[in-house]
Amino acid sequence: MVLRETRLIDRIRRLAGSVAVNKRASVNKAVVRGIGDDCAILRVRPGFELLVTTDLCVEGVHFRRDWHPAKSVGHRCLARGLSDIAAMGGEPLACFLSLGLPSGLPQSWVDSFLHGLRDLARSFKIELAGGDISSAKEITADIIVVGDVPAGKALLRSGARPGDRIYVTGELGGSAAVLKRFYKGEKIKATRSSHHFYPTPRVEVGRWLRQHGLANSMIDLSDGLSVDLAHVCEESRVSATVDEDRVPIAKGADLMLALHGGEDYELLFTAPAKAKLPGRIAGIQVTKIGLIRKQSNYSSAIQILGKNGKERPLAPLGWEHFRKQS
Repeated sequence: MVLRETRLIDRIRRLAGSVAVNKRASVNKAVVRGIGDDCAILRVRPGFELLVTTDLCVEGVHFRRDWHPAKSVGHRCLARGLSDIAAMGGEPLACFLSLGLPSGLPQSWVDSFLHGLRDLARSFKIELAGGDISSAKEITADIIVVGDVPAGKALLRSGARPGDRIYVTGELGGSAAVLKRFYKGEKIKATRSSHHFYPTPRVEVGRWLRQHGLANSMIDLSDGLSVDLAHVCEESRVSATVDEDRVPIAKGADLMLALHGGEDYELLFTAPAKAKLPGRIAGIQVTKIGLIRKQSNYSSAIQILGKNGKERPLAPLGWEHFRKQS
């Protein structure tokens, strides 16, 4: 079955759970009115500030149809925005989806994409509250996620101070390792346990860190440890040293992928030396990997401590989507 605009809008609306307003039970009390009018209506809690993030998911850049099932693409699309909310210590409230779709795309692909997005949204008790559709040469999904955080309590990239310790959640490099295998011509099954196909945004970890006041800066690891830590250093006007022996490497990955691979959607945060961090937060492993230092005159803001006890510059290489890796 090919796409039809009115049918597609109706399908999206039913998947979002939107019906007549007097019959409608919102998934999240922040959503007063979702799909059905020119604008959604959100209720902002007194004493809270609104968080808004947007991410593009483009065919051939962020996914390939021959590699990624539609359900995984929908999941990953929303996970990107939820991870940004997590990095601020926020609570997700609602999402908005704008889709650009090729005219020959099967309706079944779109349905599966929407189910993947909806299932993740339900697990975080948020609602698809609106969006738009258009024709496009390639599949393009623009996701907006709205959240909130107590006023003045959002965790920013600019809060790191010399002497702080650097921590990461989970393991790194696993998503990039899967892409590397794809480029070698391997066929990989998209299982729910694969963090590449179905990443879990660390919303609970971000919330816990904000509630306990232990972290003073945070960022999600979407572009790779070396790039995202460089962002923290730039915004906080500090430098950093990473201990290569401490970097938690995912199964199937190596140190280079753990340092520079993207789309891990883990959290990197800093905390004062006196802060007592548990080994696990909300069931997720937390690892101390380095130290924040005063801003240096080095060409690289980040140094990496090798096994030989010597430091060398760590360039912010990051992972370039769908660039063939050697």
